[in-house]
Amino acid sequence: MAKIGIIGSKGRMGNALVSAIEEAGQTVAGGVDKGDDLGALVAVSDVLVDFSSPHAMEANLAACVAAQKPIVIGTTGLEERHHWLIDDAAQDIAVLQTGNTSLGVTMLAALVKEAASRLGSDWDIEIVEMHHRMKVDAPSGTAMMLGEAAAAGRHIDLASSSERGRDGITGARKEGAIGFASLRGGTVAGDHSVILAGNEESITLSHRAENRAIFARGAIKAALWLQGQKAGRYTMPEVLGL
Repeated sequence: MAKIGIIGSKGRMGNALVSAIEEAGQTVAGGVDKGDDLGALVAVSDVLVDFSSPHAMEANLAACVAAQKPIVIGTTGLEERHHWLIDDAAQDIAVLQTGNTSLGVTMLAALVKEAASRLGSDWDIEIVEMHHRMKVDAPSGTAMMLGEAAAAGRHIDLASSSERGRDGITGARKEGAIGFASLRGGTVAGDHSVILAGNEESITLSHRAENRAIFARGAIKAALWLQGQKAGRYTMPEVLGL
C-alpha cells in the first residue's frame, strides 16, 4: 500500500485526489499548500502528486530530490525554465510531468500524433479547448500537449509552427501551422478537440471531461507506476505502455 502525498491539497484537485487514492486502496500521506511544511509531507510519502502552481515548482522538486522521492507533476502553465528544473531533478529522481493526467486524453494524444504523421501538411490542424471561467492559463496544458503530439507526428517544432490569438486581418493560414483557440465559461471541466481539415473533408478527434475525478484517477495510476521507475523524466503514454 503506497503512501501518496498531495501538493496543492486545497485546490480544485485536492478532494478528487483524496477520493482517488482511497478508491485505489492506497493511503493518503497528507497534503500541503502554500506556507505548510512541505519537508514533513515528503518525508512520510512514498510518492508525491503536485497540482499546485508553477511558482512552487522549484521548492517542490528540491524537497523531493533531497528525500529521493518520485513526483507526478500535473501543474499547468509551465514555462521553459520550469522544464529545465524538471530535467535537472530527473537526473536524481523519477519525475512524470504532463499537461493532463486523464487516461482518455493520453490516448487522444497518441491518436493525434498518428493522424498527423499519416496526413500531409495540406491537412490543417486546429486545436480548440474550453474550460471553466476560473482557469487562468491559455491555451490549456492539455491543448499544448495535443499540439506537441501533432508536431511530433509531423517532425516539426511547435513553438515556431503554431498560430494563436487571431484577430483582425491576419492573412491566409500558413500551410503546416498548428492553430489554437481557447474558450472560457461556466463550469466546464475540460473539452478538447483536434480538427484535421483537408480539401473537402475533415476529421475531428475529441475528448470531454465530465468530472475532475478522471484526472485524479489518472494521476494516482501514474503515481503508483512511477514508484517502480529509476531516475528519469517520464510521460503519461509510458504509463499506458504506448
